[in-house]
Formats: sequence, structure tokens, C-alpha cells
Amino acid sequence: MILVVAQSLSKTYATDSVEVKAVQGVSFEITAGSFLSFVGPSGSGKTTLLNLIGCLDKPTSGSLTVAGVDVARLDRAQAAAFRGENIGFVFQSFNLMPVLTAFENIEYPLVMVQNKLPGERRTRVLELLQAVGMSDQKNKFPDQLSGGQKQRIAIARALVTQPKLVLADEPTANLDHETAYTIIRLMKKMRNDLNTTFIFSTHDTRIIGEAEIICTLEDGKLVRCEEAHG
Repeated sequence: MILVVAQSLSKTYATDSVEVKAVQGVSFEITAGSFLSFVGPSGSGKTTLLNLIGCLDKPTSGSLTVAGVDVARLDRAQAAAFRGENIGFVFQSFNLMPVLTAFENIEYPLVMVQNKLPGERRTRVLELLQAVGMSDQKNKFPDQLSGGQKQRIAIARALVTQPKLVLADEPTANLDHETAYTIIRLMKKMRNDLNTTFIFSTHDTRIIGEAEIICTLEDGKLVRCEEAHG
């Protein structure tokens, strides 16, 4: 099943009198269950592309379909609802709430976005804590956790709504070499276990080496997409 379809997708930002063509005429298809990385130097359009797929921004032109929905046509409220039901996010800065425990951070989308009942929330959060190896840290606050532990909690939070798609923007940028590998392999295991599609933006060779499909961007244009070998 094709999960994401982009056709002649472009995004231009106007700053004062200057136009920045962040994404230029990009077309691609992403199959459900993919473990794909957008790669390229800073300014190549990776984060912009993730923001478009994640309904955090709208294209200037072209079409973009995610899970069968033309997301470019959604208004702000519709886009927020669509994200809540279909997309999880993992950020390089973790984006955990400092006043919430690890358990509460993971639970948060189930309260605020999906309005699940307490019993279901608890069951799902405990299952994910176990899956990411953080059951014994569930009552700790983010400032009591290491970078790798924070990213594990962030992955669990991204998956707790059972999304079709997880978008990860430079998820290993703040992690040491060994921890980065651990996090990448954890995400791949979660993909294998849950058949969730993972899409990254990165210039981290550690992620590029683990990706199954690599799409290279240069100056906002898609140069190629190819299956990784080895």
C-alpha cells in the first residue's frame, strides 16, 4: 500500500523581498512499512519536506496525499485532527514536557488528542514503556534522564497513538555514537513489530546506514531515491 504520494511538490518562503525555494518540484511515493531517510546537507529541504508530510506546513504548489487524504486542502483544525490520528513525531531536541513524568509524557497525546479512557491509556503506556526498555524509569522527570533515555520516551510518545506514520527530524543529533545506534535499531524494531512507517530527515551517516530507502535532496530538489544495499 502506498502511504505518501507527492507530485510536483514545492514550498517557497517569502522573507522581506527574498524568496527561498525550500522544496522544488519534488515527486515520490512511499510504501507503508518503509524505513526511509531523506538525506542531504543543511538547507537541502529535508525538514521542510517532513513538515509538509506532517501537516505542519502547506505546499505552495503541487499535491501531497498522506494515508489517502489530500493534506494540502486541510484547514488548520482539520490538519491538527489528522496529525493526531495518523502521525507521530520524534525531534532532535526530544520536546518532552519538563513538568511531566516519563509515563505522563507518553500518555499526553492520549489525553489531549485522542481522549482515551484512563484504563486504556495506562495499558498502552505501560506496553510502550516496556517495548522501549524504560519501565523502571516511568516516574522520572526528563531532567533525571539521559539523552538516550529521553529519546526512548519520545519514541514511545510518538507511537502511543498507534499512528500510520512516524516522522523523525534529526533524531540522533544530540546523542553519542553508541546511543544513536541503539535508538535507530529500536525504531527499526518498532517498525517491524507494529508495521509503522518511519521517515527521517538526517545528515547523520549512522541513520543513513540503517535506512532501507535513501532519498537524496540537494537545493530543494530530489536527486534520487534508492534502496540501500548491505
